[in-house]
Amino acid sequence: MPTGKSEAGLIEHFAQHPVHWVTVRPPQVGQHWNDHGTWLRPPLLIDRRTLNPGDIGLQVLEGRTRVGVLRGRLREQLHVAYEHAAWVGRS
Repeated sequence: MPTGKSEAGLIEHFAQHPVHWVTVRPPQVGQHWNDHGTWLRPPLLIDRRTLNPGDIGLQVLEGRTRVGVLRGRLREQLHVAYEHAAWVGRS
């Protein structure tokens, strides 16, 4: 799930230290990750075909930290929910 070209690698940057990026947020964010294994507020994604008809998949518009934390938590085998909510814009 990429971001725009100007932010290439940003999600992976957040994924390297998922615990840090949760602890620098308000306490309810960390508590929600611990209790529910997902983000408190769904990220905003768009269908990549909106930007380029030849592309496929989703692109993160808002919520790069949340997506990175999820990726990092999965890699570190921390509690992660089976399903996650997201706002998806389609053209």
